[in-house]
Amino acid sequence: MMSRVWAAVRKEMLQFLRDWMLLALIVFIYTADVVMCTYALSFEVKHLKFAVYDQDQTQFSRSLIEKFTATEYFGKLYPVTHRKEIDQLLDKGTVDLALVIPPDFTQNASRGLQSSVQVLLSGANSNTANAARGYANIIIEGFSRNWMQQSAAAQGLQISYPEITPSMRIWYNPELRFRYFMVISMIVVAGLMVGVITTCASLVREKETGTIEQLMVTPLSQGEVVFAKSVPTFVTGMFMLVPSLIVAYGFGVPMKGSLILFFIASAIFLAAAIAIGFFISTFARNLQQALLISFFVLFPLMFLSGTIVPVESMPLAMQYFSLLSPVRYYIEIALGVLLKGIGWTPLWPKLLILWLYAAILLYWSLNRLRRQLFE
Repeated sequence: MMSRVWAAVRKEMLQFLRDWMLLALIVFIYTADVVMCTYALSFEVKHLKFAVYDQDQTQFSRSLIEKFTATEYFGKLYPVTHRKEIDQLLDKGTVDLALVIPPDFTQNASRGLQSSVQVLLSGANSNTANAARGYANIIIEGFSRNWMQQSAAAQGLQISYPEITPSMRIWYNPELRFRYFMVISMIVVAGLMVGVITTCASLVREKETGTIEQLMVTPLSQGEVVFAKSVPTFVTGMFMLVPSLIVAYGFGVPMKGSLILFFIASAIFLAAAIAIGFFISTFARNLQQALLISFFVLFPLMFLSGTIVPVESMPLAMQYFSLLSPVRYYIEIALGVLLKGIGWTPLWPKLLILWLYAAILLYWSLNRLRRQLFE
């Protein structure tokens, strides 16, 4: 039995390695694609473009503007001389925020009267608008507090505000670098895409070329056929984790936990992704159908996993649906091992769920393949 299985594995490996385009794409997904997505995809809102309509034109109004430009959250400044220019800039998407300072801004402040400024936001991107609004509120409140203290000090008074000072300690990612999370997420997504698409395409290609009938007359069982088809994708996916981890290390990911545990979890997850690919191949009759069904399955698995949007922010029904995504468990394991340095004890339930997911889906796929090919 071992000789025929080895022969089948050898045949699949040779066929897999001859496809240089496929190998190049896999290397690209695990390395260059991870790098590009980590640099490009970020939910941090920085370097916002903003317009300023300063009708006061005093040192006091300019000091408020400097509070905005002194932070990394606001970038290019567009000074305007007319209110209509603000509307045009917001309509074109040239700026994200506009600050309007009235002509009596300094005069009211020096008299102890309420002095207001107007902040106009583009709500086309709600995430950017909410972040910009929060930044603007913090800057203006801080400016107002400093002005009140300076005014009181000039009159020989000293005022203080009752405050609660938090003592914060950030674990696992003290510098709050979003790249740590993103590079790990992209490695997870790369494993999912390679495991599903290459496995699915491998079996569907046999159907298209007509060689599937040759498998039906060989002494190989359906389990041995699936095993032989799985080996090239599994070996390649596990091997490509090494350069992916080198990329993650280059981005500063601390790699605190056991790499052995990470590779074990990756092997189980890759088996689950391969099982999904085989399951899809039982429905597709040609490569075009296989790719369409694959993307139909891949996107919900990714979106419901927490790699794009936190699971806690999803509607309750979607949170329950996310329990069906193996990516959710793998991303939690990867973050726990590489960032937190946690071990087997807190992670074994997730590892068990991944293993059950792979086993059940693979068993289901084998039954469908047996009905299609061997009956």
